[in-house]
Amino acid sequence: MGIVAQKMAAVKGSQTRAMTQLAADLRAQGRKVIALTQGEPDFATPSNIISAATRALEAGHTKYTPTPGIPELREAIVRKLRRDNGLDYKASQVTVGVGAKQVLFDMLFASLDAGDEVVIPTPCWGSYVEMVQLAGGVPVTLATRAEQRFVPQPEDLARAITPRTKWLMLNSPNNPTGSVCSEDELLAIAEVLRRHPQVWLLTDDIYEKLVYDNTQFRTIPQLAPDLVERTVVINGVSKAYSMTGWRLGYAAGPQEIIDAANIVQSQTVSHPASVSQYAALEALEGPQDFLPGFVQSFVERRNLIVNRLQAMPGLECPIPQGAFYVFPSCRNLFGRRTPDGGTIDNDTDLAMYLLGSAGVALVPGGSAFLAPGHIRISYAQSRANIVEACDRMDEALRALR
Repeated sequence: MGIVAQKMAAVKGSQTRAMTQLAADLRAQGRKVIALTQGEPDFATPSNIISAATRALEAGHTKYTPTPGIPELREAIVRKLRRDNGLDYKASQVTVGVGAKQVLFDMLFASLDAGDEVVIPTPCWGSYVEMVQLAGGVPVTLATRAEQRFVPQPEDLARAITPRTKWLMLNSPNNPTGSVCSEDELLAIAEVLRRHPQVWLLTDDIYEKLVYDNTQFRTIPQLAPDLVERTVVINGVSKAYSMTGWRLGYAAGPQEIIDAANIVQSQTVSHPASVSQYAALEALEGPQDFLPGFVQSFVERRNLIVNRLQAMPGLECPIPQGAFYVFPSCRNLFGRRTPDGGTIDNDTDLAMYLLGSAGVALVPGGSAFLAPGHIRISYAQSRANIVEACDRMDEALRALR
């Protein structure tokens, strides 16, 4: 009898991290590899945030903190949600965790019993599915369509809901597609939820600040206040503030589920790192004047990579409205032969071919995001890296027959 639990047989590791590790392994062997795999801005954390962390360390803020986070940070999150989203919470209804990922897991672990279902529109961040399974729930995937910008349609959502459905997980702006739900689309989803009062909403708003072309970010509880009492809002500082390594995310929601998640946190990580909490406090309360520059840089990189990909043979690349990913279809390349005699049968084959022949690492959509026939490319990279990666990819794709 093995030591590993049977439940682990159904759980996969992060495919994004797997491709990033493959790229790192090749670099260690002397290969020049450009990794367009991770959702990690290449900007430095703003200096005022770093200074706030330094001051916190010098002031001796290096001890344990309350499980849900320091009161000052939770109050700052309350102010942020009121200021940016028109949402009113008490500080006790906010919890702070080790990244948005851990907060998501705490919510699922605290709420799911065996057999409870979670509806997850796809393409999706693959960790959603794995976290639901680790928490004992049943992921129910809901396929969306490219011609509808990968936005879940209300009639499809209604069909996916059963008496066992406990959560709908919604992510807009979306990873991996970059799609952003409009107000009308969110209101249509809200109307479905009204007809199913047993279903709660877990809305992952981590890319909130990264929207383009006059696109407006909205979140369902902002548009449908009657659903606030069964909605948990997830957010964090990783993406907009270039603080991925600080590992600081947060959630706001009804007291019952926040209290339950805090119990999970108290028995696992205890609380986020004290210094990260003080850094996040400065991120939310300090100057925001760098954000337009970040956004403009992402727009320029997005336009560059979309134009290049649209000119490559076999790829179809829509223009994303938010986040920092493009999600082109690569189905037209299936069946083509590589110079060494191999065949591109799926998106994983294509990703491995581009890694091996072009030294460009990206993430296959089938295994990582439940969207076969696509690849995800992060443009949270320098312009020089994007240009060189596109040059290499173009050459490699034109070598297919």
